[in-house]
Amino acid sequence: MISIKKTDLYSEVVKEFNYLFGSIFVFKGFVVSEINQGQIINWDNQAKLIAEDVTAFLGTNGADVIYISNRINSYSVVALDWLKFFKHSYTLKGYCIVSQNKRGIINAKIEKLFYTKKLSILAIYSKQ
Repeated sequence: MISIKKTDLYSEVVKEFNYLFGSIFVFKGFVVSEINQGQIINWDNQAKLIAEDVTAFLGTNGADVIYISNRINSYSVVALDWLKFFKHSYTLKGYCIVSQNKRGIINAKIEKLFYTKKLSILAIYSKQ
């Protein structure tokens, strides 16, 4: 899989947030995250900051935003923390996880247990 930065889509980014743990690319109508290798993403240390920055920039609670997790690297998400996301009155129009390996798909299915809205999982496997 490839980073947004290496695609033609990168020219359409309206705002880029760069953190020590990864990058968030804001487009018109959707957001793409690319988290760095080996990170453990939780509400208090990373997800809350992403939610605050993106919603402040867009002037929304997220109800009109589709969030795409471009999992080009291997990392973990504290799935239970999705409950904290909703507790703080954030929401999403849609959520999609794009992964290239079976471990990423299994992790996405675990996240789906705690994400209370529709979650799409897209598996991209290479022929290697």
